[in-house]
Amino acid sequence: MPKGEGKLIAQNKKARHDYTITDTVEAGMVLQGTEIKSIRNSRINLKDGFARIRNGEAFLYNVHISPYEQGNIFNHDPLRTRKLLLHKKQIARLTGEVKSPGVTLVPLKVYMKNGFAKVLIGVAKGKHQYDKREALKRKDVDRQISRTLKNYSR
Repeated sequence: MPKGEGKLIAQNKKARHDYTITDTVEAGMVLQGTEIKSIRNSRINLKDGFARIRNGEAFLYNVHISPYEQGNIFNHDPLRTRKLLLHKKQIARLTGEVKSPGVTLVPLKVYMKNGFAKVLIGVAKGKHQYDKREALKRKDVDRQISRTLKNYSR
């Protein structure tokens, strides 16, 4: 985590497996009522989430924030579209990057920073199946090497 980041709430581990992340951007989220309480309780799921830029604004789709247990009638729709807070220059840069084919915006993690919920958005290019297998093989080899070195140091 970069300096200044607070408590990690949720992480999308599948994103780094399915995509090659080329760039990341930190964004705030526009939340309603009890959503921040659910996020503080780590009741958020980024698995199927993605971001899009429409009419010069960034939005987050398919991110599930569970309803707050004590929220009664004031609860929100768990899968509603949420607006992302970014500067115009950031939105313009992301728009340019997303125009190329096969590139999308994926939420990587949600964390608290100075009392605000922040989402780390990654500019991602999809991996092929053989790329995923190659990454897993490389990970296994690295793990095996570190185990061997650890045993020799004893």
